[in-house]
Amino acid sequence: MTIYDAIGITGVAFVLLAYGLLQVEKIDSRGWRYSALNAVGALLIMVSLYFTFNLASFIIECAWLAISVYGLFKAWRTRGGARQ
Repeated sequence: MTIYDAIGITGVAFVLLAYGLLQVEKIDSRGWRYSALNAVGALLIMVSLYFTFNLASFIIECAWLAISVYGLFKAWRTRGGARQ
């Protein structure tokens, strides 16, 4: 196992942690924490894919990251609107 494999596995752990916490209702899917965990996980997986490339995995991680960034933006905007 290389350091890049370990980085990718850590990314997988972040994604699974986000989903697990969502299922046991410890975080809200509309909150920034859920999207942040998913975004960090996707980024870490993409780092590992840079060294051992797989097109299908890269495509899904790009989509996962884009959706997570959208979720972060939406959570930030909703939170900002609640202050006004």
